[in-house]
Amino acid sequence: MATKFFIPSVNILGQGSVDEAINDIKALGFTKALIVTDKPLVNIGLVARVQDKLNTQGIDVVIFDGVQPNPTMGNVEAGLALLNTHQCDFIISLGGGSPHDCAKGIALVATNGGQIKDYEGVDVSKKPQMPLVAINTTAGTASEMTRFCIITDEARHIKMAIVDKNTTPILSVNDPELMLEKPASLTAATGMDALTHAIEAYVSIAANPITDACAIKAIELINANLVNAVKQGDDITARENMAYAQFLAGMAFNNASLGYVHAMAHQLGGFYDLPHGVCNALLLPHVQTYNAKVVPQRLSDVAKAMGVNVSTMTPEQGANAAIDAIKALSCAVNIPANLTELGVKAEDIPTLAENALKDACGFTNPKQATHEEICQIFTNAL
Repeated sequence: MATKFFIPSVNILGQGSVDEAINDIKALGFTKALIVTDKPLVNIGLVARVQDKLNTQGIDVVIFDGVQPNPTMGNVEAGLALLNTHQCDFIISLGGGSPHDCAKGIALVATNGGQIKDYEGVDVSKKPQMPLVAINTTAGTASEMTRFCIITDEARHIKMAIVDKNTTPILSVNDPELMLEKPASLTAATGMDALTHAIEAYVSIAANPITDACAIKAIELINANLVNAVKQGDDITARENMAYAQFLAGMAFNNASLGYVHAMAHQLGGFYDLPHGVCNALLLPHVQTYNAKVVPQRLSDVAKAMGVNVSTMTPEQGANAAIDAIKALSCAVNIPANLTELGVKAEDIPTLAENALKDACGFTNPKQATHEEICQIFTNAL
């Protein structure tokens, strides 16, 4: 069976990547950027640092800092209006998953017209988006290099999954020096998001040898470096290894897709406006308990990648060990204990489950679930 593999054409990783990227931008001939970011990055001076580097190369900058933690259709529309008013010729997303996703939405609508909700689903758009350079500041979402774009529809209170080859940035940048100033809670949440990407891609029905290799190496790096990155935020080695880990996990899920963890977490984010990485971390062991019925050997491989000696274990025992290792890592980086702590209510579960079953991320889960089964997984996580 033929396999397609999606990734930006150029990806720069490691210390000093931002300077290298700006040289590349200059060589591409772009002259006016819309930087899509959020106010916290403006407040700590990171946006100004990047703007100064661009200005030095003769590239003008317009800043849109209105991105919310779970970007909305309204955010996309506001950014697009600014883009058109100032006639920018390319877009830079600067931040974590939220600025990247918002920028993708802006770039896609800029060339295809309509509204971002018109492109919900898989490969709906007809034209490539406006050129997008994605500069990453967190080690987690991998949105800087994927074809996934998640936007909240405020009217429906759901997160739309837009999976489209035309949302792939032309250049991704992962400079660990930009990740040093991030708080422990954000580092933990984004790191567990990356772990979820890798595990869901590894157990996906669309997995292949390339995505398997990326996923397993990502899990190994996350297991070895996330706790240090959380507890010693200035550890540049841990930060760089986490940058590579989340990128590898992105390569895996960008091509093997995901599963019910993301399909369910999207509903929690859309309904309650909860942090995506934390939702993933809380749901991950419960969904994998469900998946262990059909992919115990795959989950045993995950346990091995997380440092468990599975040589004397059956696949079923190895799968249980993987679930225990996931829970232990979550605990070590201070993820909340359950969904109840986040304010999730039992009476909302039927609606959350109904919407989760419509999410494109769930289509590649190794075992397809009924509405009742999704409700039970949510309930187990309360």
